[in-house]
Amino acid sequence: MITKKVVLAEAFLRYFDVSLATTEEQRQATYHIRYRVYCQEFGYEPAERFPDNQEKDEYDDHALACLITHRSSNMPAGCVRLVPALDSEPLPLEKYCLQALDKNFLENQRLERNTLCEISRLAVDGAFRRRAGEAATRFGEVEALGCSEQEVRTFPLIAVAAFLASTALTEVSGRTNVLAMMEPFLPRLLKRSGIIFQRAGKNIEYHGQRAPFFITTQHALENMRPDLRQLYDRIHATVRRDYLGTEWAA
Repeated sequence: MITKKVVLAEAFLRYFDVSLATTEEQRQATYHIRYRVYCQEFGYEPAERFPDNQEKDEYDDHALACLITHRSSNMPAGCVRLVPALDSEPLPLEKYCLQALDKNFLENQRLERNTLCEISRLAVDGAFRRRAGEAATRFGEVEALGCSEQEVRTFPLIAVAAFLASTALTEVSGRTNVLAMMEPFLPRLLKRSGIIFQRAGKNIEYHGQRAPFFITTQHALENMRPDLRQLYDRIHATVRRDYLGTEWAA
């Protein structure tokens, strides 16, 4: 664990950069992480559909994405995307998991569609999920990256940082009503950090057992653990700066 003497934000951002994927190169890096995780490692999507080794779908053309990069190796380490709700087409979970959604729950929220989004495709490259003694990656063991023990201890924070980056995206884009299809253990894990999702439907088989969940940006920020809030504020500053320089902010 990271000692209390080291501020969480400083410990993580010493080794990783978190930014909005604004260039084609950055966006392709997120697609490649997704391909390795969703196609090669877990088999959620058939690899043969993506001969360019980039897992991409029709929603990526209008989605916002964040990329987490390992500073010393310049390797893409993690990613996440935000898909804004449009009047002209359903969100991914509305298209593929509609039977899981609790329609009464959503109706009771009285959500305006231009404030709604879905967070999806959160992925961490396997090179940063395995530690010494575990299965080797295409880079060999983690030591092959030249990482110190202190650096390796920050690796579990990559997924948390990706979620914080997606929360920053909801705030800067005004899409503050958030849906996500998640494995049931993830909301329980996030709850320990003060991030409390509401269940918005039932479990279904979709890339494993998953269920729809809902949270507002305001609720996430109000209940976030203080040390994570410091990390969030640093990530938010970078994401906001990147966002304001794009066509999405127009």
